Amino acid sequence: MTYKCFNVSIADNIGHVVMSRPEKRNAMIADFWTELPEIIRDIDDNSKARVIVISSTGPVFSAGIDLSMFANDVAGPKDKNDPLFGASFYENVKRLQDSFTAIEACRIPVLAAIQGGCYGGGVDLITACDMRYGTEDSFITIYEIIVGMTADVGTFPRILNHLPEGLVRELAYTGRKMYANEAKAQGLFNAVYKDQDAMMEAVMETAKQIAKNPPLAVYGCKRAITYGRDHSTKDALDNIAIWNMSMLIPSEMMEAMQAKGEKRDGNYADLPKRTRN
Repeated sequence: MTYKCFNVSIADNIGHVVMSRPEKRNAMIADFWTELPEIIRDIDDNSKARVIVISSTGPVFSAGIDLSMFANDVAGPKDKNDPLFGASFYENVKRLQDSFTAIEACRIPVLAAIQGGCYGGGVDLITACDMRYGTEDSFITIYEIIVGMTADVGTFPRILNHLPEGLVRELAYTGRKMYANEAKAQGLFNAVYKDQDAMMEAVMETAKQIAKNPPLAVYGCKRAITYGRDHSTKDALDNIAIWNMSMLIPSEMMEAMQAKGEKRDGNYADLPKRTRN
C-alpha cells in the first residue's frame, strides 16, 4: 500500500516503517494518526514480520503534532464554549493515544531509530516502543510546554518507565532538550551512534538477532515485561506461570537447542494470524 506519511518495507522478517515527510520535518498530520496504527496492526495481525523498526528521514526525526490539524482536520466543535467541545476533544485525544498504544499492544518488538530532533508527539511515539537508539546529534524535548500545552498523547505515563521522576518533571516544566548521551546515561536510549548510517546498520543488526529467535517466546517476553511493569511482583509471577502453562512449546525448545548445536538458524513457527472484531 501507499501511505502519505510512511514508506513501509519488509525483508528478513523485519518490518521497516519510515516516516517520509522530511520537507515538513515529519510533522504528524491527520493521516499520520490513522496510517501508523494501520501499518503496525497489519504487520502484526498478518504475521508479516517478527520485529518492526521505526525510523525517519531528513535532519529531524519528528517535529511532533501538526497543530494546524486541530483547526482543519479534527472533527467536532472548535469553540470551547460549545457544550460538546469537551466530549469531542476527549474522544479525539483518546484516538491519538490509541495510535501509539498500537505499538505497545502489538505482539512483536518495535525499535525506534532517532536522528536529529524528536519533539512533542515524537516523544510520545518513541516511549511506546520497546527500545530506542539515537545519533549523537539527536535529542528529545517535551515541547508541549513551549506552546502552552500539557502533553496528553502518552509521554508522561510512559517516559516515567524510563527516567527518574525528578528528571521528567524538569524536562516537562522547562521544555529543554535532552541530547542523546544524556538520554543513554539516564536509560532512555539503548545506544548512541555517530550518524544515521551507523545507527541504522546497528539497529537492523539487533532486529535481525530478534527475528532469528522463536516468535512465540519473544511475544511472551514482551507481554511479561509490559505486564510486570504495570503490576505487582506477585501478580507478574502468577501471570508468567500461567502464560508458560498455556504457551510453552517443547518442540520449539528442542528446535532451538538443536539449531544452536548445529550452528544454524532455527526453524520456528510464526505467530498465528489474528482478526479484529
